[in-house]
Amino acid sequence: MKNFKWIFALYSILALLSMFAIGISVGFRSVPGIFASILLLFIVMGFGFKTKKKMRDQGLL
Repeated sequence: MKNFKWIFALYSILALLSMFAIGISVGFRSVPGIFASILLLFIVMGFGFKTKKKMRDQGLL
C-alpha cells in the first residue's frame, strides 16, 4: 500500500463514472448527455495520462 497513488485511483473512478454516464445517457436517448459524457471521459483520461507523464518525468513512478 506504500506505493499506492491515490490520484490515479481518483482518475480511474471518475473515468468509470463517465463511462456509466454514457450508458445511462444512451438508455435515456439523450444525445447531449452522450456527448457530454464522452467529452468528460476524454478530459479525465487526458488529465490522468498527463499526471502520469509528469510524475514519471519527476522520477516519482
